Amino acid sequence: MSFLSQTLARVKPSPTIAITNRARELAAEGRDIISLSAGEPDFDTPAHIREAAKAAIDAGHTRYTAVDGIPELKKAICAKFKRENGLDYTPAQITVGTGGKQILYNALMATLNPGDEVIIPAPYWVSYPDMVLLAGGTPVAIEAEMQHGYRISPEQLEAAITDKTKWVILNSPSNPTGAGYGADHLRALADVLLRHPDVWVLADDIYEHLVFDDFKFSTIAEIEPKLKDRTLTMNGVSKAYAMTGWRIGYGAAPEILIKAMSKLQSQSTSNPSSISQYAALAALEGPQDYIAESRAVFERRRDLVVAALNEAPGIVCPKPEGAFYVYPSIRDLIGKTSAGGAVIADDEAFATALLNETGVAVVFGAAFGLSPHFRISYATSDEVLADACARIKSFCEGLK
Repeated sequence: MSFLSQTLARVKPSPTIAITNRARELAAEGRDIISLSAGEPDFDTPAHIREAAKAAIDAGHTRYTAVDGIPELKKAICAKFKRENGLDYTPAQITVGTGGKQILYNALMATLNPGDEVIIPAPYWVSYPDMVLLAGGTPVAIEAEMQHGYRISPEQLEAAITDKTKWVILNSPSNPTGAGYGADHLRALADVLLRHPDVWVLADDIYEHLVFDDFKFSTIAEIEPKLKDRTLTMNGVSKAYAMTGWRIGYGAAPEILIKAMSKLQSQSTSNPSSISQYAALAALEGPQDYIAESRAVFERRRDLVVAALNEAPGIVCPKPEGAFYVYPSIRDLIGKTSAGGAVIADDEAFATALLNETGVAVVFGAAFGLSPHFRISYATSDEVLADACARIKSFCEGLK
């Protein structure tokens, strides 16, 4: 009899974390490595948020809190949803967890039974399918291809829904593509979902504030209020306020789901860090200047990377609407051989050869469910990005 759980055998380690760790190992060996694999802002957390955390420590806010969030933070989250999304929630409809990932995990663990299906547009964030598998469900991927803006169509959604479908996950702007679902796209998907009253929607809005050009962010419960009573709207402070390490995410949903998620959290992690909660409170209630400033930086970096990658032979890189990722196609490079003798059989081989021969770490597209592509996170300096793109271009020029 195996000592390890059979459930654990259903999932694999996060490819993004694995590649990031491999890049760190190579750098520790003295290699000149540029890692573009991690998805986190490279800025410091704004000063007033850091000061709020210090003040919380000095005020003695270092003990256990309510399992799923302090009342002050829940009220601030309600105010955020009303102010920014036109959504009305009560504190009883809010849950706070240790990062957005725990909100998603709790929701799936609290609702999925064996055989339940979860529809996930691909390319997807690497953790979605594995969280579904851990919860005993079945992930059902819908391919959203580059020529369609990496967005699924209403027809695709309709065709994927069965009597076993429990959730549809919508992530906009998306990790890994940066693609956004505008109001018109969401309206069309909502029309499909209205015909299927037993299907719930999990809206992952973590990149809400990182949108560019004239793209306007919308969330599905805002577009179609009739879906609000079967939607979990997830967000957090990690990307918008450069607070990845603080580990605070939050969600809003009908009270029946929030209570179930709180019950699960009470028997797993219990409350998120008390200090981080007070820091998140300052983030939501304090000055918001940082958001516009960081957005402008990321938009400039996006333009730099898209232009540079499109100069590399065999790479086609669309311009994303948001987040801080690009998801270029390398379809024209498959089957070629690198200067170092590596055969580019697929996008994983491309990423491996790129790291070995140039020191640039990217994440291969198969990890996100759509090949042949790769993902770059441009959450680093202009100088580093220019260097990395130059290496990628040189690598592609050397392919035969």
